[in-house]
Amino acid sequence: MQDKPQSVSLIISTYNWPQALELVLCSVAEQTIIPNEVIIADDGSREDTKQLIETLNLRLNLPIKHIWHEDKGFRLAKIRNMAIASSTSEYIIQIDGDIIIHPRFIADHIKFAKSGSFVRASRIYINEETSNTMLKEHHSKINAFSKGITNFFSALRIPFLWSYFEDNYKNKGDERYEIHGANMAYWRKDAIRVNGYNEDFNGWGPEDKEFITRLLNTGIKKRFIKLGAVAFHIYHKENPKTFLEENVKLFKDAITKKKTVIKNGINQYV
Repeated sequence: MQDKPQSVSLIISTYNWPQALELVLCSVAEQTIIPNEVIIADDGSREDTKQLIETLNLRLNLPIKHIWHEDKGFRLAKIRNMAIASSTSEYIIQIDGDIIIHPRFIADHIKFAKSGSFVRASRIYINEETSNTMLKEHHSKINAFSKGITNFFSALRIPFLWSYFEDNYKNKGDERYEIHGANMAYWRKDAIRVNGYNEDFNGWGPEDKEFITRLLNTGIKKRFIKLGAVAFHIYHKENPKTFLEENVKLFKDAITKKKTVIKNGINQYV
């Protein structure tokens, strides 16, 4: 059984925030291992995001692929499915367009990858003041000792402790369904197997939790990389939660009915 992926795609979801996406892509360019492809999953951004990607593609020399669809409201599940379908790699590392990654982020995820599992990782929050300064000055340099970050301990990178947290950290009871779509990793074949994200989700909601619930229901194991694959979240106001109640029902339905596959998923694109 193959454990380490031979190819890796980094999927970055974004929507109308090119200033943040610039910092994210600059941090990707600083990686010790550059992913085989960087896929921008664009949920209908304006032209300025496209222009930024084209500019940075030349400047940073990254293997960027821009996947875009028309803006018809919050359709994150759909654009992520389109991005996964377009991927040519075995392994998917997924972040959001407001996540600045540690220089060894990709290397850590590759080292931690294991067949038959998906990975949850932490994110460290940058406060509003520091975030605004970084955006204004166009700089993406940040670490555990920087001003304006929360949860200092999570921002440390300590590989020899990975095995301690791997199977037992936040992995019992309802916590096993917790995931950050902003920092996670999984095998592409496993995503295809459960038909990807559920596009019945409308607006902001736990589409990432519903997705990994179906992975769990197929017997795919959840593992937590703590003190590795460090990622920093740029401050922003929370998204509107207009359809949250309906979306939570879809998530809970996947748990109670032990769903493994949904109808409205990635099969439309692969």
